[in-house]
Parts: sequence; structure tokens; C-alpha cells
Amino acid sequence: MFNNKAIKQSILFCAVAACSSAYAAYPDRNITLIVPFAPGGNLDITARAIAPALQKTLGATVIVENKPGAGGSIGAGFVSRSHPDGYTVLVTTPNAIAVTPYMTKTPYTLANFRSLGLVATTPLIIDVNGKSKFQTIQSLLKYACANPGKVTVGHSGIGTTNYIGLISLEDASHCKFSAIPYKGSGPALVDLLGNQIDVVVDQLSSSAGQLKSGNLKALAVMTARKVPSLPNVPTLEESGVKGLDASTDTGLLVPKDTPSAVVDVLNKALQKVAQDKSVQNILGKVGSTAISSTPEKFMSMIDDENKIAGKLSAEGKLQK
Repeated sequence: MFNNKAIKQSILFCAVAACSSAYAAYPDRNITLIVPFAPGGNLDITARAIAPALQKTLGATVIVENKPGAGGSIGAGFVSRSHPDGYTVLVTTPNAIAVTPYMTKTPYTLANFRSLGLVATTPLIIDVNGKSKFQTIQSLLKYACANPGKVTVGHSGIGTTNYIGLISLEDASHCKFSAIPYKGSGPALVDLLGNQIDVVVDQLSSSAGQLKSGNLKALAVMTARKVPSLPNVPTLEESGVKGLDASTDTGLLVPKDTPSAVVDVLNKALQKVAQDKSVQNILGKVGSTAISSTPEKFMSMIDDENKIAGKLSAEGKLQK
């Protein structure tokens, strides 16, 4: 006579063993990094900088795919609905996940994701066309304050770090700008180069090449400390605008039910990627710094941004 309990235990053991074997084999096919903004922006640059090193570390092909739109929520929504197996990964900032849901209906919440950890940090800067009539931050702010809403400022989308940076600049300077949203920094910079807008609040990484050529000019950095690669560019603090320290922290997320074994593999890989000399050099050339962290650290940063977003929303500062 068959022992039903023994059979059930045997089936369970086999299932667990099969799952363990599958996770042990991870990764055994292509991994896709989803960038929720257009090519040419900070997240795109960061993703393409880390992809080769991540590929080398994991021994699997790593593909970068852009899915822009709606302040990053289209790409984020795609990842949240993806199979939780570690093969579809979101490259994001805390803002894109925490802030955007306060501004528009999104197909996800923070609870739909698991964190893998941080990969880079990048200072925010204030860019103008190299031939702009504004050649100092003081001249820009003087005109903007005297002419509320006349200065057009491009940013990478509602709810992004750049957008929050712009709101913070308005509050700190007591000037009112005309905010123009784009599907990422790349398209905003194209319009800035074409004199279609006056200013872009942007990550240094996106602008570095055009700054070096002189096609763009950085009027100020928005971090509390000066940026070594821009020694002649003042901080806002030095320019009389107090209390701002704005940078973009980039990390990776996966769907919430991704197994812990897979998360551990990816986090350990990211720690090695942060120490990779080629990654450090590539990011360093555009003003970014390669970093790593625990998954908990990045998720804590998203939680902090969520609290800030709630406060700004209650104050009516996150309206489109």
C-alpha cells in the first residue's frame, strides 16, 4: 500500500530541489536592463556603462533597452509586470519610483519591486546653451525673478530627480520658471542646443560631452560641494542660493517576487561592477561615481523620497 504522506514529501522535496537547481544555474540566458527614459540621459549612460562589466561578472549577455514615457512609469510598469526571475531589471532613481505615483496614475506601487542596490551617483547641474544671454547663475536668476514664468526650463519628466531639483530651485531662489517636461534628458538637451528652451536642469553625465565642446555651459552645480571635474563652476550655495544639495542616485530594481537567491547573485555582481576600473573610468569621465550598496540601502532611499513626495504633494507642488 502506498504511503500518501511519503509521496507528498517526496514530491515536495523534488520541487524544492528543482527550484534550487534552477536558481543555482542563474543566469542562463540574456538579462535586460530596462531604462525608463530616452537614450542619451543619465540612466541610459549609467546602464550602458555597467552592462559590459555586469555581463563579464555574471557570464550572461546583458542588454540595455529604453522604454521612455510618463516620467519613467512606462518602463517601471513594464518591469513590475515582468516574470520575477531576475532577467528583467529596472535602472532607476528613487524619484522615478517614489514621486511619479503622486503625479499621475501608475501601473505599480513601491510594493511591486525588490531592490538590488545602488550603482552610481551623479551631481545635478544647471545648463544653458553656450551662446545663451545668461552667462552666470546670477544673471539667470535675476531675470527669472523679474520675469516670472518667462524662462523655460527643460527637465527629464514629471517626478524625476531633475523635476524635483527644479522645484527646489524655485523654492530656494523665489523665482518662477516655465517647466517643460521631456521623455528624458537627451531630448531636452537637443532642444537646448537648438535654442528652443532657455535652461535644462540635468545630471552632469548627460551634459558632459557638450560642456567639454563648449556647446553647453554649466552655470552652477546643485550639490553642496564643488564638482572636481567642473572646478570653475560655482555651487548654488556659493552663488547665494542656500540649502540645496541635489544629486541623482541610480540603482536597480526587480519584480517583488524575485527569489532571494537571485537577488543575492545580482547584488554581489553589482559590488564587483562598482570596483571595475573600466566602469569607474567611464562614469568618472561624465562626472558620475560608481558605487554599490545593500538592497536595503537603496530601498530606504526610495522610502525617504516617498515621504518627501507626500509632503510636496500635500503642499500642491507636484501638480502637472
